[in-house]
Amino acid sequence: MAKSIRRRLFAALAGFTVLLCLCYTGLALVIAYVTEDMLVQRLLEREAVAVSQRLRQHGKLTPSGSDLITVYGSYLALPQAVREKMPASAPRAEVFTTTGQHYHVLALDLVAAGQSRRAYLLADVAPVLVVSRLVPQVGGVVLGVALALIGLALLLAYWLARRLVQPLQRLAQEARQLAPGSAVHFSERDRPDEIGFLARRLETTFADLQAVLQREQSFARDVSHELRTPLTLMHNTLALAGAQPLGVQERAQLEQGVDDMRATIEVLFALARAEQLPGELVELRGCIEQCLLRLLDDFAWDADLLTLALPERLDVAGNGQLVMLLINNCLANALFHGGADCRLSITFAQGCLSIVNTLRAGQPRRVQGFAHGQNLLLRLAQAMRWEIAFHPGATQYRVAIMLAQQA
Repeated sequence: MAKSIRRRLFAALAGFTVLLCLCYTGLALVIAYVTEDMLVQRLLEREAVAVSQRLRQHGKLTPSGSDLITVYGSYLALPQAVREKMPASAPRAEVFTTTGQHYHVLALDLVAAGQSRRAYLLADVAPVLVVSRLVPQVGGVVLGVALALIGLALLLAYWLARRLVQPLQRLAQEARQLAPGSAVHFSERDRPDEIGFLARRLETTFADLQAVLQREQSFARDVSHELRTPLTLMHNTLALAGAQPLGVQERAQLEQGVDDMRATIEVLFALARAEQLPGELVELRGCIEQCLLRLLDDFAWDADLLTLALPERLDVAGNGQLVMLLINNCLANALFHGGADCRLSITFAQGCLSIVNTLRAGQPRRVQGFAHGQNLLLRLAQAMRWEIAFHPGATQYRVAIMLAQQA
């Protein structure tokens, strides 16, 4: 496509150059011929004044004093070649003959002795024509110079077409070489003209498109990974229900599976919309307290086992929806794995939020649909430019979150 643009631009510039040269050449020829005719006509008009004066002085027509102009007293006295192409009533004419003569004729209406009469001035201008003689003499030189100038103009048009289209060619080549997931950078982005604006918009568009594709791939991968476990548990429970009625434990597993899927889908959609969610100032202590109050209703856990060491107000840079999801899932995982008698400690120091839950020695590991989804928690933190780390141990489990605090 870029080559086609260059060809079209070169063809347009070359065609305009040739057309301009032809127009100016034709205009120059027209001006030359018109000037030549006006000069001859001016000579005839001057001779007409002289003939009229001599007629008034002498009472008769006298020959012209010019070798080029002849005075004729009547229409029939004119040469046959002139009378064939000029009517008697015509005031003037220009006559070309096949024998090489070139005549200019001017009719004069004269008054002598009270009587009017018509006379004619005939100028044979073939010997004094300049333009027609220049063509065979210097026509080759003029044609050579014209061709040289046209060639130079075509070279200039080619150079201009190449120079003007080259940034677009480079932009198209860089866009063609972009690979999925690669960094997007166009070399023409710093230009102050429309090409620079186009390069910057393409960078933004490609980057947004890659981000959308990455979120779509992550969403599909997370759906496949995170929903498989609760779906399997629910499927197995329902398969056993065909042999015997559902018991309390099986019903609880189904309810837990539904809750896990709801929580997982909520997180997945929040991550899929993470690029559209605006950043804001979030009061983290309030979010933690809201999550604790909500979880106390879901878990049979004694609130006296909680240690909360946070500032009275903790403002961080993030997104309210993502913060609530991240904190809620971290606390839910801690209470689920720690059990009803676990101690929960939430502290903040040097920009790091620590969530620690104790584990009973020898307690069998419990599996929850969302409990093993650390990848989702990592992505939630990364979406807000936070850092999260998991530190499992024999007697406790610690989650460390490095926050992006408001300066």
